[in-house]
Amino acid sequence: MTGQGPRRPARKATRPYKPPQPDAPRRAAFDTLVAVTARGAYANLVLPGMLADRRIVGRDAAFATELAYGTLRSTGQLDKVLELCSSRPLKQVDPRVLELLRLGAYQLLHMRVPAHAAVAATVEVARVAVTDGPAKFVNAVLRRVAEREFDAWMVEVAPDPEKDPVAHLAIEHSHPEWIVRAFADALGEKPAGGIGALAETAAALAADGAPAATHLVARPGRIDRDELLAASGGTAGRFSPYAIYLDGGDPAAIEAVRDNRAAVQDEGSQLCALALANVELAGADERWLDLCAGPGGKTGVLGALAAQRGASVVAVEQAEHRANLVARTTEGLPVTVVVADGRSVGEDPRLPEGGFDRVLVDAPCTGLGALRRRPEARWRRQLADVKPLVKLQRELAVAALTAVRPGGVVGYVVCSPHLAETRVQVADVVRRTGAELVDARPLLPDVPDLGAGPTVQLWPHRQGTDAMFLALLRRK
Repeated sequence: MTGQGPRRPARKATRPYKPPQPDAPRRAAFDTLVAVTARGAYANLVLPGMLADRRIVGRDAAFATELAYGTLRSTGQLDKVLELCSSRPLKQVDPRVLELLRLGAYQLLHMRVPAHAAVAATVEVARVAVTDGPAKFVNAVLRRVAEREFDAWMVEVAPDPEKDPVAHLAIEHSHPEWIVRAFADALGEKPAGGIGALAETAAALAADGAPAATHLVARPGRIDRDELLAASGGTAGRFSPYAIYLDGGDPAAIEAVRDNRAAVQDEGSQLCALALANVELAGADERWLDLCAGPGGKTGVLGALAAQRGASVVAVEQAEHRANLVARTTEGLPVTVVVADGRSVGEDPRLPEGGFDRVLVDAPCTGLGALRRRPEARWRRQLADVKPLVKLQRELAVAALTAVRPGGVVGYVVCSPHLAETRVQVADVVRRTGAELVDARPLLPDVPDLGAGPTVQLWPHRQGTDAMFLALLRRK
């Protein structure tokens, strides 16, 4: 037809724009990392609630947990690799972008995730969390990380194992060097002998990188362990007559845990509380004291045992919110919770000098014995933290020996193998007070590798427990 121009081609139908949808497990892991690094949160408190709120369950929940915890544990090691792959210093990288880089690098180096999937999925999280510009940077850096496997990167970033075995182990097992030295000192190994002289130190560091099983305690007199075994589907503990190892699942789903007949508690902590409760005493055995009770795990064991023996427990906690936790976890037991400073023995009428038969002082410490359960702790703690903690521990231990009657026993416990907090500390307290050290090993029957005594140091790689230290001191 004349007078008409050429026809325009028909427009193709376009699909509506869909924003990127990162997979839920990776987004949960990323949000956990940000909460931990930016807000000082604790991963073991943040992540479970996040998974529940977002209805992430099963294999997805397991993936998110391994990714978040593993990335936090491996931060130092991952950063060494990222430094070589980034076009700018990591200190100049936005903190949220840095967490994405760590998240992707962990998948590439430590998980059985195909490289293309690890990079692409992490970039999708980045596009939503930090927009397209930084996402391109994340993509470029992770592609460089993917060019080599873990062993090849370790050859590149870890110092020579013979020239500097401590620095090598620090990178290989992702621990600060001061913690590597502390473990070597506690195990009696000397870095001067080279990497071969630090074999057990390496085993201890490796144990911190392995997922820790959840342990339950069946509180004596409140629930039989066989009953809890049937209810939980777990397996009986190796050493504590009240311990159960869970194979998985949510402990809060177990009715006995919800109503305080049972609780989540590492078997090492159970053994320390049981040792104090079972050490032989002459004379009265009716008034027990827990001088640093919060949040109440060991108090619950002592309270349950005290109920069976006609004794009672005074539980001291300085922080009111933690004292409330102790009260809730020991409800129905012969436990009186006192909000006070444990060092006020003899000054506070509720804490009379010589007024107790058994005293537990589960002192604040570096927590180096529970690094496998608190993945971010190894990077938060500093060597400078040790000195003020040692001073506080000494003051609490002396106060405990003031609170116990002559002939009574104090259990000094810390979740750390650091010599300044353990054997050196106890030797100093004995020198100051004249207390008598009681051999604690017979009170942990059937537990192997307890050493020469009289104190006890447990280890994840030896006994499968947290690295709890126990000393029993009798007031002369």
